[in-house]
Amino acid sequence: MQNRQRAASMKLDKIDIKILQAIQKNGRITKAKLSELVGLSVSPCFERLRRLERAGIVRRYLADIDIDRLFKSILMVVEFTLKDHTTASVLQFENAITKCREAIECHGVNGQIDYVVKFIFRDIEHYQDVMNYLIDLNVGIDKVTTYIVTKNVKRFGEYPIDDLTQDLDARR
Repeated sequence: MQNRQRAASMKLDKIDIKILQAIQKNGRITKAKLSELVGLSVSPCFERLRRLERAGIVRRYLADIDIDRLFKSILMVVEFTLKDHTTASVLQFENAITKCREAIECHGVNGQIDYVVKFIFRDIEHYQDVMNYLIDLNVGIDKVTTYIVTKNVKRFGEYPIDDLTQDLDARR
């Protein structure tokens, strides 16, 4: 929570934005290349990056693994509706999903459903085992609707930071 508050109060300038854009494109960029790209010397550029990390804006660095080259898998998008929306029920469900390794994304939404969760499975039997396990946990699931992903049209690559911060100058 402290990092979130610190990040919310942190003032970002155009150089910070350039740093964020560069490292999300290439998390292994060298300090020298990054500083050249943003127009700063190495030391001040690296200090800015450290400040972004300490504020929790840069949370971690990841490798983009092409899972399809490793083995066959099935992506499924599953909608969950809960029986009730008490704090205890919500926390119980969210805790179960957080612990489920096959759940690779989870979003609480509003409307007719409560959560949209993206899962990865080996096969249909694996899917059924995990769904049965979640239901057997008795974490307040009322309804489950599953969609098999047949084609990935666009994978997440990077946030459009420049588009999201277009009015940065207007706010200052």
